[in-house]
Amino acid sequence: MRNINLKGTEHFEAVARLGSVTKAAEELGVTPSAISQQIKLLETQFGVRLFRREKRRMSLTEEGDRLFQATTRAFAALRNTGNAISRHREVRNLTLRVSPSFGVRWLGPRIASFAEQNLDWNIRVDATPDFSNFDTDAVDLDLRYGVGGWAGVAERPVMNDLVLPLCAPGYRDRMAAAGDTVAERLSAARLIDSVKAMFRWDLWLAANQVELEDYDYPFRYDRSSMSIETAKQGAGLALDSATLCLPDLERGELVPAFPDIPVVDFPAYWLVCPARHFNRRIVNRFAEWLDDAAISHDVRARALLESHGCSFQTESGPDLIEVEPWGLSRS
Repeated sequence: MRNINLKGTEHFEAVARLGSVTKAAEELGVTPSAISQQIKLLETQFGVRLFRREKRRMSLTEEGDRLFQATTRAFAALRNTGNAISRHREVRNLTLRVSPSFGVRWLGPRIASFAEQNLDWNIRVDATPDFSNFDTDAVDLDLRYGVGGWAGVAERPVMNDLVLPLCAPGYRDRMAAAGDTVAERLSAARLIDSVKAMFRWDLWLAANQVELEDYDYPFRYDRSSMSIETAKQGAGLALDSATLCLPDLERGELVPAFPDIPVVDFPAYWLVCPARHFNRRIVNRFAEWLDDAAISHDVRARALLESHGCSFQTESGPDLIEVEPWGLSRS
């Protein structure tokens, strides 16, 4: 690279591309004589003629054409890269991380409305169960599923989870034919286990004093979205989140299996980031939009469940085995 006359190559490429010393001089902001001098130096370095000079016309020689093919591609790539870098510097990005099921079933259908209100921002969403390490990850905020209390970060509650047994209407009718008690109906059901959910069947059974002699999980999923879809297909009974499947409940594709048993109601979704991130205007703007969307959704979800005859058991977290049972005899 030290042996290449980069300035001469740049001047040569401009003349060959534009077909004129004068035009090349205008583009590069130099005099025509400077252009001519650099081309002569380049011809001297290579020991060949690069242009044929015929009166006022300049045409490439064979060697000149070979050099032009190489240089025009190289300079075009450099120009494109430079433009891309400049555009990237001017673009504003909001990057957030969210649990997969919440991202797909709740945030995904709504994020377009936030984007419409913030057209000058690019939005990147990473759907993963892994929390961000804000010291090393280029992430503005997390939407976390959990009980809160994470060290070293600020957290704001976004929305409660509303957990209850859910199934397709026809499946509820088949369970009802198995007996009058909750235990009899559950014994006839194929239970769907969401293995990463904070509130699972063993906690629900203990809290409601439901005793089953033997039960297993024909379906076990690490994503609530899969549990919900399986229940919708009439294949089993899911203990899962009405927060994540409100549209399915509104369409009647899912129904509460036991509406007389209170819905488990606890804070489960949080906006999490270092406290300093709330100094960023876009983070606060997103937090405000998120609050409005969550409140609207929560009102709809509670109203729908109440229309099915459901009530709510408010808890501070999912570990209900350590608290007093709800006083319901369901065996």
